[in-house]
Amino acid sequence: MQVIKSFFIALSVYSQIPVPEFQWKEEDMKYVFCFFPWVGALIGGCIYFWDHLCGIYHIEVLCKTAVEIAIPIFITGGFHVDGFMDTMDAIHSFRSKERKLEILKDPHIGAFAVIMLGAYGLLLFGAFSEIKSDALLKIVCCGFFLSRCLCGISAVSFSPAKKEGMLYTFAESSHKKITKGSLYLQSAVCICLMCFYSLTAGLIVAAAAVLTLAYYFYGSRKEFGGVTGDTAGYFVLLCEGCIVAAAAFIDVFIWSV
Repeated sequence: MQVIKSFFIALSVYSQIPVPEFQWKEEDMKYVFCFFPWVGALIGGCIYFWDHLCGIYHIEVLCKTAVEIAIPIFITGGFHVDGFMDTMDAIHSFRSKERKLEILKDPHIGAFAVIMLGAYGLLLFGAFSEIKSDALLKIVCCGFFLSRCLCGISAVSFSPAKKEGMLYTFAESSHKKITKGSLYLQSAVCICLMCFYSLTAGLIVAAAAVLTLAYYFYGSRKEFGGVTGDTAGYFVLLCEGCIVAAAAFIDVFIWSV
C-alpha cells in the first residue's frame, strides 16, 4: 500500500495528472523518488507520439518543435521551470550562499530568470529542430526518464543546502537504500535502451547527462552549499537541455557527414 501511495504522491507533485486524494503520512513517502522518472517516461512518450502525428499529417518543423518543447510544461505544470528561474536569479546575484538561499525562497522573479529562461528556450528550440533521426528522437525521449533518475539520485545522495522544503522532506522520508538501488537500476535500463537504438549516440547522450550531474554536484555545493528543491528543478531542465543538444550535435555533425 505504501508503494501505491508513493506512486500517487510522485504523480501529484511532479505532474498535473489527476490522482486520488489522501492524507500524506511520512511512511507513504518512502518510495516517491522511485516513481519520479515515470513522469519523464510519460513526457517522452507524448513527444514521440506527437512527432509521429506530425509525420502523418505533414506538420511543419516550426509547429512540431514548439509543441515538443511545450509538452513537458503541460504535463508538469512548469514545476521544474520555476526552480530553474529561481536558481538563475540566485546564481547571477553573485551574493553569499546565505543570500542566494534567501533569493531561492523569494516568490518574485528577477531579470536574470527571464533572460536565462528565454535563452534556454531558444537553444532548446534550435536543438530540437535539428533532430531528424528517429533513433535519436527515441534516445532523447528516453532522456526525459534518465534526467529524473539522476535528479532522484542527487536528492537522496547529495548534501542538502537547508533542512527544510519538499525535497528535504522527501529525501529524509525515503528508504534511501531501496530508492538508490531502484534509481540506479532504472538508469541502467534506460541507458541500455538508448544504446539499443544506437550504441554510439546512446553512449554520448548518456555521458552528457552524467556529466551534467557531476557539474550540478560541484556547482550546487559551490553556490548554495548543497541541493534544494529549486536547484533540483534547475538540474532537470539543464540535463534535458544537454541531452537534446548532444543529440542535435550527433545528427548535424556526425551522422550528416
